[in-house]
Amino acid sequence: MSILEKYSAAIKNKDEAVMNDLLHDDFKFTMHKSGNVLGKDDVIKWAMSGDINQDKVRVVYENDEVGVHHSFVTFDDGNVEAVMAVYKYDNGKIVSLETGATPMPK
Repeated sequence: MSILEKYSAAIKNKDEAVMNDLLHDDFKFTMHKSGNVLGKDDVIKWAMSGDINQDKVRVVYENDEVGVHHSFVTFDDGNVEAVMAVYKYDNGKIVSLETGATPMPK
């Protein structure tokens, strides 16, 4: 199973141990839509909250250095976004994640 497949499964299953193992200690998540930057602990807490519900998850490209992933994400507030994400890896762990999101009609 690829890093992105493991990451998506960990979010879906709210598997904190896998999330902790997959994310590098220096992990940074940059959300270009809002400009927010989150660290490892913030992302794990958010993922465990159940607020992130991915649908039609697709790994566009992945190798040992980067991964590109697309999905439709429905949040608890009812908002749906088409999310393109680019992941950078360091020694088999996700060290950075950057996303671009397009709001979808409800």
